[in-house]
Amino acid sequence: MIRGKKHRPTLVVALLIAMVSWLGLAATPASAAPPPAAPNSVTITGDGVAAPLIIRAEGDQEIFAAVLDQVGWLRGTGQTSSPAAGDLGPKFVVTVLIDDAPKQAYDLYPLAKGGPRAFRPAKQPDGGRVAPAWFFGRLSMSETLQAAGVPLPAQTNVVNGGIGGGERVIREDSLTPGKDLGQMLTDLRGLLLLNGAVVVAITICLAGIALLVRRRTR
Repeated sequence: MIRGKKHRPTLVVALLIAMVSWLGLAATPASAAPPPAAPNSVTITGDGVAAPLIIRAEGDQEIFAAVLDQVGWLRGTGQTSSPAAGDLGPKFVVTVLIDDAPKQAYDLYPLAKGGPRAFRPAKQPDGGRVAPAWFFGRLSMSETLQAAGVPLPAQTNVVNGGIGGGERVIREDSLTPGKDLGQMLTDLRGLLLLNGAVVVAITICLAGIALLVRRRTR
């Protein structure tokens, strides 16, 4: 009987070690699952592009990331209805590839009336289908495609990033900081005088209150 009792703690420890080992082995496959493959190249075809433009991440990471940024966020139900075909301008197809296998394709219209537009077709190059949707493109779409080799006219005075049209965002006359410098100094001097007047008024009020309290305490 005593010998059996001595073996009980050892048996409990062995069971605990076995349970911990089993839990560790059960969790290993989930934690060791490889991450999904990331896109490593894009191609651009369309109006005026004689041969498909191929941009690889390893060859030109900056241009690749900029082109991918134009289409990487095109998810959901879309932002706009289908525009008139005559307002779209030239069309360019950006195809995203993973290990040289095409996965997603998007239609870009950098010169569309009212600002760049993007369209996600229902039929995708990997054989899958998605809900077709229209989006307002990024303001930098034209410059990005041009940097990738697409023959587009130069676009100036456009804020990079964001979503919406490609019209001038900042007024030209607002970019002359010296124009209203005299008015700014005048306004600043007026503000300082106003602050000084407020400080003097508060000081007079405090002095009056102190004098009144002193007379009543005598």
